Amino acid sequence: MIRIKICGVTTPEDARFAADAGADAVGLNFYPKSPRFVTPSQAAALVRALPAFTAPVGVFVGTPLRQVCAIAYQLGLRGVQTYDDNPPAEDPFPFAHVPAFRVKDAAGLDHIRTFVAAAAAENRRPAAVLIDSFVAGAMGGTGHTAPWELLVGFDPGVPVILAGGLTLENVADAVRTVRPWGIDVASGVESAPGTKDPDKVARFVKIAREASSRTESR
Repeated sequence: MIRIKICGVTTPEDARFAADAGADAVGLNFYPKSPRFVTPSQAAALVRALPAFTAPVGVFVGTPLRQVCAIAYQLGLRGVQTYDDNPPAEDPFPFAHVPAFRVKDAAGLDHIRTFVAAAAAENRRPAAVLIDSFVAGAMGGTGHTAPWELLVGFDPGVPVILAGGLTLENVADAVRTVRPWGIDVASGVESAPGTKDPDKVARFVKIAREASSRTESR
C-alpha cells in the first residue's frame, strides 16, 4: 500500500488532522524562504500533536547535515528530507534520510542513480529518494508536476517518493502511471499556502489509497 506524506504542515490542528485522515507522515518545512516555514520551536507543538505511529519528517534546504541532525534529535523527528547535490559526508543515522531531487530530464535520473550508488558505497544508502518537479528558483511546493513519463519503471535501488503538483484530480493517474512507493503533497491540499484544507486532505488520502489498491491488484 502506498505511503502518504502531507508536507508543509504549519499548525498542530493540521498535523493532527493529516494523521487522523490516514497520512503516514507529515512534513515540517525548515526552509526560511518557503511560505510553509516553521521554526524548531513552532515545530515542537506540531510534533506533540501527532499520534504515535505518524512520522514527523523535517524538510531542509542548504542546512549543514550536523545541524539537520541536531534539530531532528531535538524534536524527535523520524526522518530528514534534504536538497543536496552530493551524498552526505556524515552518517545521518538514526534518522531516515530522504534526499530530494528536482528532475526535468533523463540526466536528472542518472544523477539520482549516481547519488544513491555513491552513498551506498559509504554505507549511507538513503531510506528513499523524493522526486520533485524542476522549477527554477523554487524548492518544492510549486504546484508543478514532475515528469511522470520518465519515471515509469525507474528504480534507483531505493524506494521512490513522488512529489510535485499532486492534486485530488491527478493523484490517481500519478499512482497508476509511476507506481511510486510513496507520494508527497503540499500545495495540492491547501486552501492557501501553509493552510491545509481538511476536506482536501481526507479526499486526497482516500483517492490515493484506492488507486494504489486497484493498481496492486492487477
